[in-house]
Amino acid sequence: MTSKTREKLIEVARQLFAHKGIENTTMSDIATASEKGRRTIYTYFKNKREIYNAVIEKESEQVVGRLREIFAIDMNPLEKLMRFIDVRIDIVEETIRHERESPVLRTLMVRDVRRMERIRNLAVEKEIEMLRQIMDDGVNMGLFSRERINDAFMAMIMMFQGIELSIMRNNFAFYGIERDEVRVRAKNFILAALTRDDTQATNNLPLQPTDNKH
Repeated sequence: MTSKTREKLIEVARQLFAHKGIENTTMSDIATASEKGRRTIYTYFKNKREIYNAVIEKESEQVVGRLREIFAIDMNPLEKLMRFIDVRIDIVEETIRHERESPVLRTLMVRDVRRMERIRNLAVEKEIEMLRQIMDDGVNMGLFSRERINDAFMAMIMMFQGIELSIMRNNFAFYGIERDEVRVRAKNFILAALTRDDTQATNNLPLQPTDNKH
């Protein structure tokens, strides 16, 4: 099938880019490694830049795939937002743990910083789009304050970046915060920033530390 051929080319290109670097990978390299002729590659991609962009798109989608699963669930926007925060933190913790446990992956990420940054930026764009929709749904249902939503939205994006950086540096203790408290504090902060003074939406959401082992 056409889609399978295209996906194979993208996966082969991804591995070559990771191990050889983008500049050192040629269309001939991709053709040889994928066991496809150059004519087949040019049927799907005009040049190496197009393949590179397809790799970035696929890898960014893998990053946000679990967030999309939460986004697709039919549930109260407030509960969905709390689940979203949990999964967002899970992804960061698992990615960093995997990097630390794999010297090869760590080396590849350092060598290909530009590609990793593009993947991360595109993933954040998709994440922001989902968050905005969840928050808009909450406003329409009367769960979130329309007057507060923009400030809360920006604060939440910055908060995610701060949590990600602290997880990378493992410096929660420096700020007097227990790592296990981060999720609860993040949720309480977002709830205080988003919810209307008269809302009863939080009554059924006991924000206590939970066991997030998978």
